[in-house]
Amino acid sequence: MNRTFVSFPVSDFSITKLKLLNWIKAFNIFCFLDNQQYSSRHHSVECLAGAGKIDQLIMPSGKAFDSVKAFSDQNPDWLFGHFGYGLAGETEALPVTGAVGPAGFPDLHFFVPEILIRVANTHIEIGSPMGNHREIYEEIVSTPISAELRQPVSHAAIRSRFSRKEYLQTIRRIKSHILRGDCYELNFCQEFYMEDCVIDPLSMYLQLTEASPNPFSGFYRLDDSYLFCASPERYLKKTGSRLLSQPIKGTWQLDPAARNSDEENRLKLLRNAKERSENVMVVDLVRNDLAKVCKEGTVAVDELFGIYSFPNLHHMISSVTGELDDGLHWVDAVKATFPMGSMTGAPKRRVLELIERYERRGRGIFSGALGYVTPTRDFDFNVVIRSMIYEKGRNYLSFPVGSGITFYCDPEKEYEECLLKISAIKKVVARSEPLLFK
Repeated sequence: MNRTFVSFPVSDFSITKLKLLNWIKAFNIFCFLDNQQYSSRHHSVECLAGAGKIDQLIMPSGKAFDSVKAFSDQNPDWLFGHFGYGLAGETEALPVTGAVGPAGFPDLHFFVPEILIRVANTHIEIGSPMGNHREIYEEIVSTPISAELRQPVSHAAIRSRFSRKEYLQTIRRIKSHILRGDCYELNFCQEFYMEDCVIDPLSMYLQLTEASPNPFSGFYRLDDSYLFCASPERYLKKTGSRLLSQPIKGTWQLDPAARNSDEENRLKLLRNAKERSENVMVVDLVRNDLAKVCKEGTVAVDELFGIYSFPNLHHMISSVTGELDDGLHWVDAVKATFPMGSMTGAPKRRVLELIERYERRGRGIFSGALGYVTPTRDFDFNVVIRSMIYEKGRNYLSFPVGSGITFYCDPEKEYEECLLKISAIKKVVARSEPLLFK
């Protein structure tokens, strides 16, 4: 396929992005990835979108990685899609029985887009194999910005799979496993959800990213399933033969109203022994995973305990790199490292068993990865956290959240951390009435 690109000027970036989102929402399959204006040497494009499908692959766990490898080889073009958490059953040869996720996303989905769009502050670049670049551009810039973008969420109670008491009891059970040496750290997730929830998907995505603009945001649709993602975390990036993983472990409240207090909170996170120990554990896990597919001696920790500030939270982020072995496929790098250590724990195989035992809902696309692959087989995937999943056919809205459990953690504080992490989501879905947690 000969996909050509044509560039057009952008006079107002914000308006152009809104028009593009309104234009893309009409497609049954699309993926919109947004850097949210963060400045980083690791980001190569501000917004990247794939709309429509020339070809697609949908697979359950079992032979999904082999299938996506073949699909990639047969389609030497841009790819967009996701790896769902259910693929843990394939990478670790474990029976993941809690397969029912919060919405209808399959374990794996990738598609070759009909139209590819890259947006920068000064221009929009359109990639199409049909030669209809100007026609697409004119469609986008003439698309009205919907009057329904601020449509409120219909009234529905926020529910949880665990009561506070049940959550605390479960964390204590997990700590007993840590005490007897079954594992060192485990990322435990719980699902908050709303039923009979009628929303405008684009409005929900815009409101979420307005409340929590993070550098790995995504608006993703597969038929009646939607993902509204405001993730701050990169799972894995490949540039040439270089692999980069940037796990987050360590979260602290941010006080944007007080500069001195804000700096104090940064230092509190940096000096917190529990957060540092979690970060070291996940860095060691990522190093071990990368060593499976990287040239000997190339795996390195480029940054340890980096403190980064986002609109609502401070996070502790480390960067681990390595050089992919000659002759390996890009899919091999994902398979060796998935699911990501920041959403599982250590040792990975045992914590996956315990996650299966104690969590009450399959994770689905949550704690999986969303991203893109270039024709040269570079790629960039996020970690699907700080996200909402919406199944339009059932009017079901889900927003899972997790935290790292260690022996020294306080179950009460872990519960409060979960509420802190979904605070931006709660603002989006909150009504004037008190929220009901059941």
